[in-house]
Amino acid sequence: MPARHTGAGRKALSLSMHRWSTLFIPTLREAPADAEVASHKLLLRAGYIRQLGAGIYSYLFLGNRSMNKIVAIIREEMDRIGQEFLLPALNPREVWEASGRWTVMGDNMFRLKDRKGAELCLAMTHEEVMTDIARKELRSYKQLPQIWYQIQTKFRDEPRPKSGLLRVRQFIMKDAYSFDIDEAGLDASYAKHHNAYVRIFERCGLNFVAVEADSGAMGGSGSQEFMVYTDAGEDLIASSASGYAANLEKATSRLTPVEDLAPTGDGQPELVSTPGMGSIADVTAFFGIHASQDIKCVAFMGTRTAAETDTPLLPIVTFLRGDHQVNETKLMAIAGVSELRPMVAEELELHIGGPAGFLSPIGIPEVMTQGSLNGLKTGKALEQIKGIFREDVPNRVLKTIVAMDGGLEGRKNLVAGANKLDYHLRNVTPGRDFTPTLIADIRNVNEGEGCPIDGSPLRIGKAVEIGHIFKLGYKYSKSMGATVLNREGKEVTLIMGSYGIGVERILTAAIESSAAANEGSSYALHPAIAPFHIVITITNIKDAALVAEGEKIATALEAAGLDVLLDDRDERAGVKFKDADLVGIPYRINIGRGVAEGKVEFVDRLQNQSNDIALNEIAGHVTTRITSALRTSLPAAVK
Repeated sequence: MPARHTGAGRKALSLSMHRWSTLFIPTLREAPADAEVASHKLLLRAGYIRQLGAGIYSYLFLGNRSMNKIVAIIREEMDRIGQEFLLPALNPREVWEASGRWTVMGDNMFRLKDRKGAELCLAMTHEEVMTDIARKELRSYKQLPQIWYQIQTKFRDEPRPKSGLLRVRQFIMKDAYSFDIDEAGLDASYAKHHNAYVRIFERCGLNFVAVEADSGAMGGSGSQEFMVYTDAGEDLIASSASGYAANLEKATSRLTPVEDLAPTGDGQPELVSTPGMGSIADVTAFFGIHASQDIKCVAFMGTRTAAETDTPLLPIVTFLRGDHQVNETKLMAIAGVSELRPMVAEELELHIGGPAGFLSPIGIPEVMTQGSLNGLKTGKALEQIKGIFREDVPNRVLKTIVAMDGGLEGRKNLVAGANKLDYHLRNVTPGRDFTPTLIADIRNVNEGEGCPIDGSPLRIGKAVEIGHIFKLGYKYSKSMGATVLNREGKEVTLIMGSYGIGVERILTAAIESSAAANEGSSYALHPAIAPFHIVITITNIKDAALVAEGEKIATALEAAGLDVLLDDRDERAGVKFKDADLVGIPYRINIGRGVAEGKVEFVDRLQNQSNDIALNEIAGHVTTRITSALRTSLPAAVK
């Protein structure tokens, strides 16, 4: 669909005033067919962005104004706790090798060579560069704490760019890094960033939730994501009225007690023929039981890292209730592996002893015992585990980790596979009939389960991540040798934190939230991040009286410090109204026939309200309304 825009066809009466007729605002009546989520459609239709390539976008006039306003808010809040740097996006291979991430990042990293053959990359994040500065410049505890941040373009070779600005290959990010002498210092820096993020997102007008999260490839001891509920999101989060919130990868819940089955026969495991019944649905229908009374088996092969080719595959067999699903992120953290894949038939036979659909927790050969874990609570130090290799087959694991979900603890007389085709067992009791290597929370929570704080029902929904803070610990400082002298003159390793905000994600999350309330047809941004605070729409540019009043009101509002867009185009009023709604400006003044009666229409799109206001009161009324809304976006020190 061709763009609609008007050129500089009219002589401006004010050099400073923004007039729609002189600006490049290429609105579209319809979104391109490949635009899927609401924010992508609306950003294109509103003329904020244009696509250059897959996951690569240009920010046009309106989009750039909004982005600059978001950046200004971020900068104001970050300047209160840290110092702004600007680091190179082009990084030499050596600094990423020092941290061990040159290989770990894999195909997600853009890599290139210079004319001399030296290898470089386009940085996705800057832990390595910041740590390199710290190890060369910081010498004493007296220089700590340090918080350094930047707002800069980042690059990621995203395999499937989609959803407009939500999943891209080039993006703008605020990334910050803290350096402290000890964990108490890290806790303080982490809290400063948490509070700064709350202020930033509140000032941008976002309805967000801070959730416990998995640290992923960043590493570290803890992390928290700031999320906005929206159907465009790719993350799932669980939250409740108690204030509990967590990414689904970390969420836990209270389970309502379920009834166990009565024993049959002598109460010992009993073999039952179940021909062709390899699914949970088949088994529960055959026995007349609920899925919670069945034991599900899900088997994986885990690997430490793709780079460690001499590291063996680790068999990990999980058992959980039939109505539950394995949370692979939790399992990877517990088992100390970086990747999981399902076992194939030959591996099932080797490590469990049975066929798919009929796998049993009883009789698994060479199960790794809790004792062999040397008392470790997690698998993050699995290198300490002894005796897991087969001597006759190099790099092949003999023993198997059996992980049982806590939802099976204390249960009895359950139904499980028999490790025999077309047979199941009943009367299976965990702890009596089999002993797992470990018992842990390895499942996804379900909608409606009780939250761990007070048992109130959990809500599970899609969300967009707008910020993420990490306690990195010593992951980078240790590998890269960043140390200082402490009070006793002893050399100690710096402890670090890392803190990121996706600038585009703030804009898209705001649009998604507003569009959802407007059935996807339009949106209204908070005035702090909208390209303009207000648009003044002259409904008939040929009426000199209307033009004069529009100019007068626009001049008064600009004098009051507001960002004003005067729509002085020679277009029908309906076109102007639709465009004004489409570009997301939160307030509008319609200069129309009411002028003859001394009135204009004021439209508050955030509140879905419109009122007729007297001409002699409109400037004061609007200034008060917008100033009040903007007050929430001011730094706390100047409110």
